Parts: sequence; structure tokens; C-alpha cells
Amino acid sequence: MANSQTTWKDYFELTKPRVVALILVTAVVGMYMTPSESVPFHIVVIATIGIALASGGAAVVNHVVDQRIDAIMARTFKRPVATGKIDTKRAVIFAFTLSISSMLLLYNFINPLTAVLTFFGLVGYAFIYTMYLKRATPQNIVIGGLSGAIPPLLGWTAIDGYGGEIHPHALLLVLIIFVWTPPHFWALAIFRRDEYAKADIPMLPVTHGIEFTKLNIVFYTVLLLFAGALPYLVGMSHLIYLIGSTILGIVFLYYAIKLMKTTDRKVAMDTFKYSIHYLMILFVVLLVDKYYPILA
Repeated sequence: MANSQTTWKDYFELTKPRVVALILVTAVVGMYMTPSESVPFHIVVIATIGIALASGGAAVVNHVVDQRIDAIMARTFKRPVATGKIDTKRAVIFAFTLSISSMLLLYNFINPLTAVLTFFGLVGYAFIYTMYLKRATPQNIVIGGLSGAIPPLLGWTAIDGYGGEIHPHALLLVLIIFVWTPPHFWALAIFRRDEYAKADIPMLPVTHGIEFTKLNIVFYTVLLLFAGALPYLVGMSHLIYLIGSTILGIVFLYYAIKLMKTTDRKVAMDTFKYSIHYLMILFVVLLVDKYYPILA
């Protein structure tokens, strides 16, 4: 039974609103980056709601599947399912309701391509990553990162996907988030290494050690510098974006190198926090560059 003190805020927490907010930033930017002459506001609103519902549904499934792990880890032990404030049955019904609502909304009011891609993203995160990869391999976040990288593609196809085709530029945005995900999450995994070990989750710092993980963070951050420059190199963006992405990438690399040289795990959390700011600002700069370009 659900706790009698359960409120709407507990259900809202199940959707991981902060994570969903970052997802929606990248999705909305994807909508406005399309070559379409106009971006209908009502389509933006409907698509944003649909993507938010799917993302929230996937997050709820994550809460249900990870409730044993959440109860062990310091940052998650107060989550509603882990504490019993919301029982498993109600959480599953909530996840199903959000997910079905998303599919119906996107299929009927946006286009089938966006609905299908959103469905695969939901399944990829909620089931393939959460239920299998997370517990199966230290490369879990690399392989499973693809499902978390598709929001800008969903935004793009919501505006430009009525012909059933995917624009290559949309895939560049997916690539940036795909490369960003490992250094972003491994920084957190270093900070929470002992908790993941206690929960028997094979995150890279647990299976291969913290030093090896730090080296991989630097490697992926260097890759991110190059991936971040691709929109400029293919003519998708202009000078403002190139300058912005370069500065953001260099600062990220600074954090990664600083992390590699220290034993202070607080630096890992600082790196994790910066990575969130990096992605959000990068996509905002991309959008600003489109509407106020400086050609070079």
C-alpha cells in the first residue's frame, strides 16, 4: 500500500524533474535547429509535453527497478519507491500512464517517426540500460548512453520528420550528447564509488579503479572537444558557436585534468556539476548562433 502521506510531489519526484528539464532543453533546441522556415509554437508545446511524459515514464521505471539500490545509496535512499511512500504497483501504473500518454500524443498530434524514436529511447533507458546494462558491464553508461542522447533528435523530427527522414545534422547533436555522457556520469561514479560497490553495480570506478576511470574521463573529454566542433565544421553553425563550444570544452578538459591529478573526490562532484552546465549552455549557444550568426 502507498503511504497515507503520499502527495503529488512524491509522484513528481519519480519523474526526475531536473534530469527531464535538461532533456527538454536539448529537445527544444533540436526543434529550432531544423532548416524549417517556421517552427509552429503549438507543435513545440505538444512535442515538449510528449517528450517530457516519455522521459518521466522512463524515470519512474528506473525508480521501480532500482529501489533496492536506491535504498542503499546516500543520494537516493529518500526516493519515494525506496522509502515505500509509493508502492511498486502504483509506480508501475504511473509509469505506464505517462508512457502511453506520450505515445498517443506524439503519434496523433506530431508524427509517427517522433513517436517511434521516443518509444525506442524509452525502452532503451528504462529496460535495456536500467534492467540489464547497468548490472552487466562497466561500459553500461557508454552503450546505454545512446538512449539518453536522442532528445535533440526527437525535437528535430517533431518539426522536420513528417517525411519519415532523419537529417544528418540532428545526428550530430545526438553524437555530442553520446560523447558527453561517459565523462559526465563517470565523474559522479567516482564520487559515489563506494556506494556503487556496496550495491554491487559494476560502474567503471568499481571494476577498473578510480585512476583508470579518470584517464577515460580525460579521453572522452578530448573527444568531446572535437565532437563539439563538428556543427561548425559541417556548416551547421557559425563563429559564435565555435567560440562558445571551444571555451566550454576547454573548461571541461581543465576539470577532467584536475580530477586526474587529485585524490580529492570533491573535484569529481565539481566536474559532474560543470558537465551539466556545459551541456545546457552549449545547446543555448547553438541556438543563439543560429538566430544571431557571425559568419566566418
